[in-house]
Amino acid sequence: MRKWMWMVVVACFSVSAWSIEADKVPESKRTPLGLYLTSKEAYDMKKEKGDAVFFVDVRSKAEAVFLGMPTVADALLPLEEFNGESAPWNDKGNAYSSDMNLDFVPQMDALLKNKGLDKHATIVLMCRSGSRSALATGLLAKYGYDHIYSVIDGYEGDVVKEGPQAGQRAVNGWRNAGLPWSYKLELNKMPKN
Repeated sequence: MRKWMWMVVVACFSVSAWSIEADKVPESKRTPLGLYLTSKEAYDMKKEKGDAVFFVDVRSKAEAVFLGMPTVADALLPLEEFNGESAPWNDKGNAYSSDMNLDFVPQMDALLKNKGLDKHATIVLMCRSGSRSALATGLLAKYGYDHIYSVIDGYEGDVVKEGPQAGQRAVNGWRNAGLPWSYKLELNKMPKN
């Protein structure tokens, strides 16, 4: 009997281990589903649950090419793309503008179908810092996806506010945590367009 009760306690702890409280997540990174992970938790979840978790990098192709990609990610599916020389400057964001990937939802549907999964599968989305993965989660939730975790510190992490590293993404994130990544991209994980 004690062994059974201990298993229930461990199971309850395991479920909560994959959940960050919404009030601890910055507003710009919150999602309608309220499921969040740090990059380290995302890595641990993928390693523990394997193919039962579908891990998608939603950064642009250029970000993956020039900054690398997590080796455990199942796919790169950009939420937005930069259009090179034709991209206009965005004064508000101090960067070049990007265009939304209007096929994001059908492309996600196809990726899941190829893996034998559906909209109710456990999905982990990661971008540079957690804001785009939150947007992508919100979009997919509108189309019936209901178990998506957003990685709140992303691939590069948050910007340092003060000190010698001010302005650099060196606070947290996949790469700063020393999690496995590579510049060598795998064709089978890249978008088909």
